[in-house]
Amino acid sequence: MGTIEISDHGRIRVVAIDRPERRNSVDRETADALYEAFGAFDRDESADIAILTGKGGTFCAGADLKALSQGAGGNRVEEGGVDTPAPMGVSRLMLTKPVIAAIEGHAVAGGLELALWCDLRVVAENAVMGVFCRRFGVPLIDLGTIRLPRLIGHSRAMDLILTGRPVDAQEALAMGLANRVAAPRQALETALQLAQEIAAFPQACMRNDRRSAIGQWDLDWDAAIRNETRIGLATIGSGETLSGATRFAGGEGRHGAFGRSDGNT
Repeated sequence: MGTIEISDHGRIRVVAIDRPERRNSVDRETADALYEAFGAFDRDESADIAILTGKGGTFCAGADLKALSQGAGGNRVEEGGVDTPAPMGVSRLMLTKPVIAAIEGHAVAGGLELALWCDLRVVAENAVMGVFCRRFGVPLIDLGTIRLPRLIGHSRAMDLILTGRPVDAQEALAMGLANRVAAPRQALETALQLAQEIAAFPQACMRNDRRSAIGQWDLDWDAAIRNETRIGLATIGSGETLSGATRFAGGEGRHGAFGRSDGNT
């Protein structure tokens, strides 16, 4: 996995694309490394949240078109369903745990699609996002045409998909493409703080609510209700709900206090 760097910060796993000389563009080796790294994260009971980022001040400039143009071969492009490898590696993976993107510099083309794959996006003030592959005839093939409309709405998605124009951090925040804006060079630190907040909550409940929210896109109204109820009952059966109710009855969370699941703020 020489094209990525993996580090653990308590129960937070950080996966960083490490090809700054290619603006963290993804070749076949990097795509396979990302796929393996996030599959391992999802199976690892010692890690609750993952962060995807890039080294050297760039998140990801997309697929490595330079390598392709030089005859070095292309990324995996084939039909496949959920959890099969994709051109950018991970975009078809359906993980059971959240991933946060920490974005500095450019997250464009396939790099934007990687950011869309994440549950949340923390962008530095200097970040630039966009469908830059528009100008080169490279399709969105890592679920960009699916996730972008679902995330920011059809009209805004069409604007970005058809024009390929750049989007800065503040516009990304306004349209819902970004969830947090950080100072330059602070995206990873801000994402780590956010991940620690999420990791402090009861995990079965959080993961199950996330699972229901993602799953409802594939269901009609009645089926979504049944699915939410089934997953909610599994959470209650885990014992987390009773434990939380007991903490509340003991005084935790009074007057709207919002703190960690261990009672510390």
